[in-house]
Amino acid sequence: MDFTSCLSFPSSIAPNGNYSSSNNCSSSFNHRSYYNNIGSKANLLKKQSYVFSKYQLRNFKIQLVPRIEAQLKAEQLEGSEAGCESDGLRWPSPNDEIPFWKGDFPSWDLSSDASAGVEQDSDLLHIVHVTAEMAPIAKVGGLGDVVTGLGRACLNRGHKVDVMIPFYECIPKHCINELALMKTYNSYHDGTWVACNAYRGEVSGVPVILIEPSNHFFKGKNIYGGSYNELDAYLFFSRACLEWMQVNGTQPDIIHVHEWQTGALPLFYWDMYHFLSLQKPRIVLTIHNMEHYGECRQEQLSKFGLDGSAYATEDKAVDDRTVGHNPERLSLLKGGIVYSNAIVTVSPTYLKETLCSGWLSGALMRNRDKYSGILNGIDTEMWNPATDAYLPAKFDASKTEGKRICKQFVQRGLGLPFQGIKHGICVADQIPLVVCITRLVAQKGLHLITHAIKHVEELGGQMVVLGRASDDRVEREFEGLAELHNKGSNIRILLMYSEELSHMLYAAADMVLVPSMYEPCGLAQMIGMCYGAVPIVRKTGGLADTVFDMDDQSHAEIANGFVFEGIDEGSLNCALGRAFSYYQEKPNEWKAVVQKVMRIDNSWNNTAGKYIDIYNSVRVR
Repeated sequence: MDFTSCLSFPSSIAPNGNYSSSNNCSSSFNHRSYYNNIGSKANLLKKQSYVFSKYQLRNFKIQLVPRIEAQLKAEQLEGSEAGCESDGLRWPSPNDEIPFWKGDFPSWDLSSDASAGVEQDSDLLHIVHVTAEMAPIAKVGGLGDVVTGLGRACLNRGHKVDVMIPFYECIPKHCINELALMKTYNSYHDGTWVACNAYRGEVSGVPVILIEPSNHFFKGKNIYGGSYNELDAYLFFSRACLEWMQVNGTQPDIIHVHEWQTGALPLFYWDMYHFLSLQKPRIVLTIHNMEHYGECRQEQLSKFGLDGSAYATEDKAVDDRTVGHNPERLSLLKGGIVYSNAIVTVSPTYLKETLCSGWLSGALMRNRDKYSGILNGIDTEMWNPATDAYLPAKFDASKTEGKRICKQFVQRGLGLPFQGIKHGICVADQIPLVVCITRLVAQKGLHLITHAIKHVEELGGQMVVLGRASDDRVEREFEGLAELHNKGSNIRILLMYSEELSHMLYAAADMVLVPSMYEPCGLAQMIGMCYGAVPIVRKTGGLADTVFDMDDQSHAEIANGFVFEGIDEGSLNCALGRAFSYYQEKPNEWKAVVQKVMRIDNSWNNTAGKYIDIYNSVRVR
């Protein structure tokens, strides 16, 4: 069963997890008024069986056993009228007509000047990102966050930045500030010239150019998975971006392409547009995930004005796995590697891993001199518990009391047991809450996630999983787990995506679990630490570059989490067990770790300078 078929999503969140309502775009919001009106201390008394939302998750019911309901009922009544640290905050209930994460939230007004205190670069660049995703308007995974975060960081340093993305039919237009048609022009496809509209606007303070072809490309309800041929659509988009630069007379210093979707742009640039009018730009490619290669038939590339057969060589774009087969195929990602002036992947450890394994390692080794690993950052304007408008209470590293309120708020809203406020005294919760916010795909360690659900409950903890699966089999498996565990008291599995709820869960979490099989960089562990959630991670890729084990006495000064290396359940059990023991047996030390991880600077401001150095190393002066 396709889980989304039984969901009726409110306008604020589309099934693909993207914004589709003005509620998420407003820049003014009285969050205290909202929180004061959604809770009701008597809501848990109404029903023994309740649902999370009348809009969505209609079949996602939690049937509380009478003992658990009685416990929650007593705690709800006990804590609802106390004001300790909560400033009159009313608590949510899973029986609320509107779930606590579906408020009238703003999406942060990030268009205001955030450059105060940021050192300005003296040697300024014009950078154009060409990408399939941009947060929050066209976000599927971390790619969208990286494009927006890096773009904002470079803008704050004084550079000129534009982001070019397809104008997907599903993009919420009202979330683009000052959207206006800029130019109509033509771009080539299969023997004809297709009319395109180029729109300009601003998203999260970053100028954006949206390319809208007049044919069927990029039509549909989701960013990916439309009825059109995606490879053809992104080949068209790659050339259309260069065509726009040519007809508009734009000569940026850097064209920064991302992933396989725009991997053909360097081919179009060097073998076509550089011989026309585009002389100045140089190309930087960032590989965010080596899992997708952009497999392409020679004749597909030929439909867009290049001779596909000319690239079917080992030193250009042939897919090495198909050599000697009939037909041999091309790889757009490999072509991008060969034809770009600089290549970046998203962590130093992932760089080493990609040089040692995978069929693209040969191409990367041949281009090793232009290949770098730079850790991604997080946008601390968007991810900041001291200013986060989605949270019922704010907190920071020096004053963490608000984190306990956030935890209890989430526990109450999801129907998880909590220790309330007794006799006017706030009682610390000794039950650790583990959060896992992820795409439910094999890369993320599905077998370890499912095992963690069981083992956290055995350890006496609580766990919330938030995510969606693209594979029907995986979705059915997690639907079964949700049906089993959501009836109990300690586990909640939410098969959906919600930007608002993800902020609340990070703020509520004591621990954030990232058990990936491989992880080029990973943002969850960085965001979790920013919100005081101690990471439990498998040692791979960017996780190995950002999380260091608490029991490694040789690096005690940088220890900030719990790390395991194996892909087996026993290795995960050991890490979870150590984390739980530390939390329950060393409360003062745990608080110190929480404050320590919150002070770690994983911001884009700390990372963007490395990209600027690469841009400057290849630019034409």
